[in-house]
Formats: sequence, structure tokens, C-alpha cells
Amino acid sequence: MEAVNPTLINIIIFVLAVYVGFHVVWNVTPALHTPLMAVTNAISAIVIVGAMLATGLTEGGLAQSFGVLAVALAAVNVFGGFLVTQRMLEMFKKKDRKGGKA
Repeated sequence: MEAVNPTLINIIIFVLAVYVGFHVVWNVTPALHTPLMAVTNAISAIVIVGAMLATGLTEGGLAQSFGVLAVALAAVNVFGGFLVTQRMLEMFKKKDRKGGKA
């Protein structure tokens, strides 16, 4: 009996993760978007550390290229998440009235 190819298993896990992640994010109420962004930023930071470790332990050029790509995409996700969170929090600040009483 032949074992299942590990690449096929990884692709299946990736597709399932995309499907579950899509449904989880799109079914969140608007009041929870800011905490959700904070949690995804923390998860992306963990992904960066894992991708750096995995990249450093690989020997193949293709695997290292994918590791560098994973680090870059996770870094973009972290910085973009912080920018979106900052913009969302600014929406809740009280606006100053011009020329009026404070």
C-alpha cells in the first residue's frame, strides 16, 4: 500500500484553511473587527517566526524561496493590519468642534 503524497496533504490543508478562514472572517459582526484584527496580527507575527525557522532549516532553493515569500507576505499582513486597526480606532475618537466650545 502506497502512502499519500505529503504535498497533496498540504494542498488539502491549505484549501480547507482558506475556506474556513473566509467564512470565519466574513461572518464576524462589525463590533468585533478591531479585536479580530489584533488577534490576526498576533497570529501573523507567529507565522513570521515559523516561516523564518522553516526557511533556515531547509536546504533546497525552491523551499527557501517559498520561505522568504511566506515571511514577506506575513510581514505585509502584520503592517497592513496595524494600519487598518489604527484607522478603525480613529473612527471612534471624538471630533473637535471648530471655533466652538470644547
